[in-house]
Amino acid sequence: MTDAPVHLAVALDGAGWHPAAWRDPAVDARELFTARHWAGLVAEAERGLLDLVTIEDSLGLQSTRLDGPDGRTDQVRGRFDAVLLAAALAPLTTHIGLVPTATTTHTEPFHVAIGIASLDHVSLGRAGWRVQVSGRGWEAAHFGRREIPALIPKRDTADRRRWEPDERSRELVGELFQEAADAVEVARRLWDSWEDDAEIRDVATGRFIDRDKLHYIDFTGSRFSVKGPSITPRPPQGQPVVTVLDHGGSAVPYELPARSADVVFVTPHGRDHARDIVEQVRNVPRDGHPLKVFADLLVHVGDDAADRKARLDELDPPPESDAFTFTGTAAELADLLLDWRESGIEGYRLRPGALPLDLEGITRQLVPELQRRGAFRRAYEAATLRGHLGLPPAINRYASQKADIA
Repeated sequence: MTDAPVHLAVALDGAGWHPAAWRDPAVDARELFTARHWAGLVAEAERGLLDLVTIEDSLGLQSTRLDGPDGRTDQVRGRFDAVLLAAALAPLTTHIGLVPTATTTHTEPFHVAIGIASLDHVSLGRAGWRVQVSGRGWEAAHFGRREIPALIPKRDTADRRRWEPDERSRELVGELFQEAADAVEVARRLWDSWEDDAEIRDVATGRFIDRDKLHYIDFTGSRFSVKGPSITPRPPQGQPVVTVLDHGGSAVPYELPARSADVVFVTPHGRDHARDIVEQVRNVPRDGHPLKVFADLLVHVGDDAADRKARLDELDPPPESDAFTFTGTAAELADLLLDWRESGIEGYRLRPGALPLDLEGITRQLVPELQRRGAFRRAYEAATLRGHLGLPPAINRYASQKADIA
């Protein structure tokens, strides 16, 4: 049993995670592609003292199909670039972590690394990165550099709610996850390629940087090689927080987060399942600080949550979610979160069914309920995202190597 405070994150996506959320009377669909909409959501999350928000993104339009666009016109389609959006939101916030999604497939890790580093600078140390792979052939067609065969999923015989790839697709998934791990490694090296005191900015001597404190990273992998150093000075956090959503369906379950991430988002469907997942995560070899394990839940929160969800279901019945779907009061959700915490879950990434109502249910009802139970902070106690999550200071690998040699 643990009495450690619960970590809370919110996953933001358009009008919410229910496919009919944009048709809810409380939602103004005309606002979805405005800065005002996103600024309001993140401000609400920060008022609720949440650790972080994640911002969804992908390399293709949203679709209900695995093999291509579905042609539907009755659901939200289209997104902002998540990294650019997070950078725009950073000056409007002061404490909450900003974790955009950036895909490693088809994108250059150098560009992703400097984008996240820049976000860490403009947010004064509150940046993170949700690493994502793209296994869809129709997304590859946007770039024309490589072909990705269609993934052929089949039902997981152990858990009928989940799909798992066939043997050929599993091999491809393994390659994509290996590429993702390489991309994260490149980013981490680039973030360290400037030492903390590399910028001298001495007007009298005319020296802006100490060139000896910029380092080549000399990375060579199966898909790319990167010389370095970065064009962006070392981020304020040293290492922005890296997160991965992993359903345990890759060639080696949870290997990518164990190898590369600070936080893993998992999708248990009950307390016992959560305990099994935590055990699997802890059994994967890992260097450094322990991996933080957060559970994803799709939530409809409030005294009227069941009625609101029923109305949305009538408009557009949602597909079976990869994450557990909760519908009920804030007190009932608090009971569930604290119960699952006993299985080793340290935090939760909540996916609001409809925005802003279910986000407000989290910030204005769930948070006070957890505070009354002594399970959530009453004020921000750190200035950085690493601080919110209790992660140790990030040591610069190149400076430490030099110190060891000296």
